[in-house]
Amino acid sequence: MENSTPKFPFNSSKRLRRRFLNRAFAVIYAFAILALLYHHVETVLHSPTYGAFFISTSLLISDIILGFMWLNSQSFRMNPVIKDVFPENLEKHFDRKDFPALDTFICTADPYKEPPMTVANTALSVMAYDYPAEKLSVYVSDDGGSEFTLFALMEAAKFGSYWLPFCRENKIMNRCPEAYFRSNPLPDSKIKMMYESMKRRVENSVEKGQILDEYKTSEEAAEAFGKWNQGFTRQDHPAVIKVVSQTGNDKDIRGHSMPNLVYVSREKCRTSEHHFKAGALNALLRVSAVMTNAPIILTLDCDMISNDPSTPHQMLCHFMDNSPKLGFVQFPQRFDGLNKADIYASEFRRPFHINPVGMNGLSGPDYFGTGTFFRRRIFYGAPSSFIQPEILELRPDHVVEKSIKNQPILELAHHVAGCNYENQTSWGSKIGFRYGSLVEDFYTGYLLHCEGWKSVLCNPDRASFLCEMPISLNDVLNQTKRWTVGLLEVSFSKHCPLVFGVWFLGPLKAQCYAYYAFGPLLSFPIAVYACLPQIALLNNFSVFPKVWDPWFSLYIFLFLGAYGQDCLEFILAQGTILRWWSDQRIWLIRLLSSDLLGSLEYIANHLGISTRGFEVTNKVVDNEQNKRYYEGKFEFGVPSPNFVPFSTAAILNLTALIMGFLKILWNENLDSLIIQMLIASFGVVNCLPIYEAMVLRSDNGRIPIKITIISVSLAWVVYAAVSFILKL
Repeated sequence: MENSTPKFPFNSSKRLRRRFLNRAFAVIYAFAILALLYHHVETVLHSPTYGAFFISTSLLISDIILGFMWLNSQSFRMNPVIKDVFPENLEKHFDRKDFPALDTFICTADPYKEPPMTVANTALSVMAYDYPAEKLSVYVSDDGGSEFTLFALMEAAKFGSYWLPFCRENKIMNRCPEAYFRSNPLPDSKIKMMYESMKRRVENSVEKGQILDEYKTSEEAAEAFGKWNQGFTRQDHPAVIKVVSQTGNDKDIRGHSMPNLVYVSREKCRTSEHHFKAGALNALLRVSAVMTNAPIILTLDCDMISNDPSTPHQMLCHFMDNSPKLGFVQFPQRFDGLNKADIYASEFRRPFHINPVGMNGLSGPDYFGTGTFFRRRIFYGAPSSFIQPEILELRPDHVVEKSIKNQPILELAHHVAGCNYENQTSWGSKIGFRYGSLVEDFYTGYLLHCEGWKSVLCNPDRASFLCEMPISLNDVLNQTKRWTVGLLEVSFSKHCPLVFGVWFLGPLKAQCYAYYAFGPLLSFPIAVYACLPQIALLNNFSVFPKVWDPWFSLYIFLFLGAYGQDCLEFILAQGTILRWWSDQRIWLIRLLSSDLLGSLEYIANHLGISTRGFEVTNKVVDNEQNKRYYEGKFEFGVPSPNFVPFSTAAILNLTALIMGFLKILWNENLDSLIIQMLIASFGVVNCLPIYEAMVLRSDNGRIPIKITIISVSLAWVVYAAVSFILKL
C-alpha cells in the first residue's frame, strides 16, 4: 500500500481558525480557576467552625478536580483539524484489482440481547460493499456460541445471492435490508417477500428455542449444527468455525462471486480466561490470518450497519496516501432513529465528533471500538519494531494460497481459536487487541498511539455507519458503568496517561487520554455540588460570596464560560440547542449514577469484594418503550440501583429550592445564599423528567415506588448527616 505520490490528491487537511480563540480563552479561564482556588484556600484557612471547614474543603477538592479535568479538555482545542477525502480520485491512480483485501470483524455475544437477525443485517450490509467480492471477507464472532446466529448467517447468505445484485442494479446506498425496507416498504416486491420469509424462519427458531429439522436437510447443515450437542454450553464448548459463503465457489443470481462469510465461535472453557470482547477480536485476528490474511481489517459491532457502500474507498484515501505510520482510520458513530431531543445523548457528540477533530491535529483520534479500519500490521508491534508471532501463518505479510475450506487451513483455524492458545504468548500484551481493561477499544488505541502509530478521523457528510441506540435509561447507564470501570483500570495502571502517556505521546496527546481515563473522577465534584450547597441552604448556611462581592462575578463567569463554550462547540458540530441541553443533562445523570457506582465497583474489584464482568447492552426493541422514547419520555421501569443517586439529588434540590422561595416570602435576606438558590434551580430544571417519572406518570416506564422510597430515605440520611456536621 506504499505507492508513489499520487497525481490527484486523495485527501486534504484544514486547521480550524478557532484554535486561536480557544487558546486565548483558555489563558483567561485558567487565571479565573487559579483565582477561585486561591479564594477557596483563603476560606478554608479562615473557617470559623468545623462545619465551615468541611464545606470549604469539600468545595476546594471538588474545584481542583474540575480544574484538572478542564485542563485536560483544553488539549482537544489547541489544534483542531478536519480531513476531507476525494474517493473519485482513487480509480484515476489505481485499478480496482489493485485495492487491498479487506477482512471485516463483526462481534456478537448474546442471541437474546443481540438478535441474530440484527447480526445478519449487519453482515449483509458489509457484504454489499462496492468493493471487489474476491477481496472481501466477513468474519462473525459469536461469543454466545449460539446455533441461532449461525442459522441466521446461513439464511442471510442464501438471501444475499439475490440482495447483492438487487443493490448493485438499483444503486442502493443503505444496503442493510431491514433499514432499506423500513424506509422503502415495497409491499409486493419479490425481494421484500424473500426477506420477510427469511426473517420469520430465523425469529421463529429463536422463539421456539430450536432449529427445526426441515432446515437441516443438507449434509453440510446437519454437520454444522451437530456440534450443538448436550455438552455444548455458552461457557464451555469447542471452537466452531463454519465457512458460510466462499468467494469463487458461491455465486449470486447474476453469476458474480459472493464475498467470504465465516462464522467463528472460539473455544470456551470455564477454567480459562476469555478476556471478553478483546479476546474475541484476537481470536478473529488469528483465524482470519490463517484463512485470508487481508492487510486491512474493519471492526464493527453487531448492530452497526453500513450506510454507504463506498466507505472502503473513503478509507483507502488515507491508507493509499504514503503514510506508513498511519495505523487506523476511524469513522464516527452515528445513530439511526434518535428522537428529536436525543434525550439520552446517544449521539455522544463530544467524544465521537468534537474531540476527535481536536485529536486529528495531534496523532489522531482514539479507537471507538467500531467503525474502524486497521492495518493488520498495527497489531504486531511499533512501526519500527515488528514482533514475530508464534507461527508463520499469523504474520501480517503471510500469503494464503489455499482455499479457506482446505482441511489443513480449517484445522489450523480451529487450533488458533482454542481457549489455551494464548498461554505463554504475547497476545493481549504486545500483540493484538490489549487486555487489562473492560474498555478494550480505548486501551488498545491508547497503547497503539504510544507505540508510535497514528490515526485519522474520516467524517464524510453521509454517515458511513449507523448504530442502534439503547432506549432504556438503565441500559444506557449499565453501558457507561462498564466504561467507568474500564477507564479507571487504565488510569491506575502502569500505563497511566499522566506518566506513561506523557513520556511516549507528549503532554498534549496524553492529556486527551487523561481526559477520558480520569473522567469518572468528576462524579465526586458533581455529587458535592448536587448535595452540599442545597443542604447548606436548608440550614441557612452561607457557602458562596454575596451578590455584591466581586468573587460572585467569578463564579458566574466560570459557569457561563464553561457552559457557553460547550454549547458553541456543540452547535458548530451540527448539533441543536435542544440536543445540547439533553447532552449536558445526561452528562450530569451519568456522573451521579453510572460513574459514581462504577467508581465504587472498581474499588470493590480491587479489594476483592466483587469480580469484573462484561454486561452486553440490550438491543431488543420493545414497542411500548419505543413509543415512550419517541414521545420524549425517559424510560426507567426497573428498580435499578443506577437510579438511586440522582433521584436522591433531585429530591434534595427540589426541597432546597422550595425552602429558598419560602424564605423569600418570609422576607429573609438571601444575599449570601443566592448562588445556592441558582444551583438548586439549575438542578431542579435538569431533574424535571425525574420528578415526572416519580409522581405524574403511571405507565410502565415510571420510576418504581421502591426506588422513590429508597431515594427519599437516603436524602433524609444525607441531609441529617451533613446538617450535623454543619452545626459543629
